[in-house]
Amino acid sequence: MTDKKQNTTDRRPDCVTEIRMGNTVLVVSGYFKKDTTATAADKMMKVLEAESHAGQKPHHTA
Repeated sequence: MTDKKQNTTDRRPDCVTEIRMGNTVLVVSGYFKKDTTATAADKMMKVLEAESHAGQKPHHTA
């Protein structure tokens, strides 16, 4: 019943997170693009900017 995606390369994950919920342990492995120029901070800034713009109400001029 366990579905495991096999990594076709022999590359180790860049990050691994374990979350425990009762008797269940969820393991999430993450990989970053090898040739990227954006940092994690750059990506988080984009997320925060998008959330900021989504929360703004349009200005009405009458």
